[in-house]
Amino acid sequence: MVPCSLTNDIRGVSKCQRGMLHVAVYSASQCSPSDVHASPPNCTSFHPCVTHLVYLLVTVTLASQTGRGNVNRMWWMDLLLRTFRLVLEAASRLIFGIMYHGITHTPLPPITNLVLLESATALATKIRTRKLTSEEVVKSFIARIKEINPILNCVVDDRFEDALQDAKEVDELIRLGTMDEATLAKTKPFLGVPFTTKDCFAVKGLKQTAGLWIRKDMVAEEDADAVRVMREAGGIPLCVTNVSELCMWWESSNTIYGRTNNPYVNCRIVGGSSGGEGCLQSACGAPFGIGSDIGGSIRMPSFFNGIFGHKPTYGIVSNLGQEPVASGEAKEFLVTGPMCRYSQDLGPILKVLGVGNSHMLKLDQKVDIRNLRYFYIEDDGGSPMVTPVQTELRDAQRKIVQHLEKAYGIKAKKITLKKLKASVFIYFAKLGSVEEAHTFCEELALKKGSINVWTELVKWCLRCSKHTFAALLLGVLEKLNNHNKHTENFTKLLAMCNDLKQEMKELLGDDGVLLFPSHPTVAPYHGQPLFRPFNFAYTAIINVMLLPSTQCPLGLGSEGLPLGIQVVANHYQDHLSLAVATELEKAFGGWVCPSEVK
Repeated sequence: MVPCSLTNDIRGVSKCQRGMLHVAVYSASQCSPSDVHASPPNCTSFHPCVTHLVYLLVTVTLASQTGRGNVNRMWWMDLLLRTFRLVLEAASRLIFGIMYHGITHTPLPPITNLVLLESATALATKIRTRKLTSEEVVKSFIARIKEINPILNCVVDDRFEDALQDAKEVDELIRLGTMDEATLAKTKPFLGVPFTTKDCFAVKGLKQTAGLWIRKDMVAEEDADAVRVMREAGGIPLCVTNVSELCMWWESSNTIYGRTNNPYVNCRIVGGSSGGEGCLQSACGAPFGIGSDIGGSIRMPSFFNGIFGHKPTYGIVSNLGQEPVASGEAKEFLVTGPMCRYSQDLGPILKVLGVGNSHMLKLDQKVDIRNLRYFYIEDDGGSPMVTPVQTELRDAQRKIVQHLEKAYGIKAKKITLKKLKASVFIYFAKLGSVEEAHTFCEELALKKGSINVWTELVKWCLRCSKHTFAALLLGVLEKLNNHNKHTENFTKLLAMCNDLKQEMKELLGDDGVLLFPSHPTVAPYHGQPLFRPFNFAYTAIINVMLLPSTQCPLGLGSEGLPLGIQVVANHYQDHLSLAVATELEKAFGGWVCPSEVK
């Protein structure tokens, strides 16, 4: 199915554009959204005509990078792309306004057990000092998961009985007193504390599907490195959480488990690919979790769900034991890190995950935030393919700048980095340059051959494909991207990446932090990312810069959805962004519970 062919004929593209609004209205009239609480396995409810819109967005975007065009596109190409995005945005607002009109949000059950509101480090202390038992804590979170999961659909497999047995063994160890509290705090800092992780990390005895249908019956035989070291630190794994297909899209939905709903507004997304994890943390289903991030998969879900999430400096935390496996230079883009409700937990979790390497991050070094240099960037400079940053998010950033000046006399410096406008193209060029990696279409076939993405698109239109449309869209994008790999533009984009990396390095030094949007909008409706496919650029560009970044919640906006900002630091300066996260939590309140507390 090729509704609009990739072409340099601008007249042909314009014809498609003129017909887009008609197609969007027709598509909306054919859509009937499923109940947001009962996420069926094949949960994408869009009429196939929607594929015309999204496919056209991809082909026009890639066309701007090929043939006669170049990295510094002519003004008319920018205008064309910007106009196309505006039309698509109007179509998405129309479609989703109709689809979700009148659908009510189902509130989460109220919090009646205050154990659920404790930080992970506080729970660890109370368990060590016998103020709480591990069994009591584990039971509390199991009960919470059972009451919220029918609404949110965030947990996909669990080991509740085994976790309770682990907790009893912890309580017996503490009762025997063979190790004193100081020794336990040093050697097992999370003794008896339950944790969770996304369904791409191996947890012995649990499913490890990575959201891919062909992996639906695969069970992990041993723990991933991150899970193993957390167990060694005393943590107790509870369950695994929902992801996007092969963890390569920014809404957590797949054909095995369906989609996950936002705890603040059910018809909004939780992000991806660690979306189920971000959702569970926000809804008080676990004290903390482990996520992974190759283009924003920790930070976007943390942003959409109003929690803290940290993308560490590359090479600190082992990625072994998660699917899909990164190869070549992509190993540097992919990182594993913590997700939690309270900033105080980020450093201790990261120290455990980075065992053997965490000393490189100087996490124990005290940071005086008054001695840091602060920079802020309001947007990417106006990329024609990325939604402009919403006013509420700009205002939230300005409030941070005002807070720093009022509280500490610090004047943050507003800057612009022109190359950020090409973030989308730079990111895809860097991924496309990894020669050692399997193609995405090969990964979708479990590396046993390759799927035929065109055949699968036809099957998807007939509702008989085992793949999501988002995954197939990425397969198309990959093929188009591969077509460009040997062009002059591709080489220029790689050079731009290196130049931007050097600019960022020199800007931040060893005492600078950058306030940068986590995302241009608050959590969109289910399915709406298909109409805004490149909005992940704000997080993805930080991955190819190899920089650490902490997503910080900044309360709720006018729609009752979380606001936030990411704090970026230089290589191995993670302790700076973590310190600023703590300051922002104090100033703006941090995570806001989506449930009533009784």
